[in-house]
Amino acid sequence: MNKLAPMLLAALLAGGAAQASDSSLSQVDEAPSAGAMAFDLLLVRPLGLVTTVLGTGIFILQLPFDFGSENSKGKAFDTLVAEPARYTFVRELGSTE
Repeated sequence: MNKLAPMLLAALLAGGAAQASDSSLSQVDEAPSAGAMAFDLLLVRPLGLVTTVLGTGIFILQLPFDFGSENSKGKAFDTLVAEPARYTFVRELGSTE
């Protein structure tokens, strides 16, 4: 029994390593489907545009309250305006990033 356990463990480990190397060789097609592109174009992009416009309005409204702090303006601009604009206009059609 003592000699069988190490051999069984070695066989299990070798089998797991072989299976892991096989799965790493297969390539996954990461191109978005036509449905994903259509959904993105017709629903997600318009919502991103609305978010960008609303974020710009909120950023402009908060400027008088944040007049003294420079760091906070940059963070607010990035969060409220730049990120939604990048998501809407820069990212590839149909991607989930």
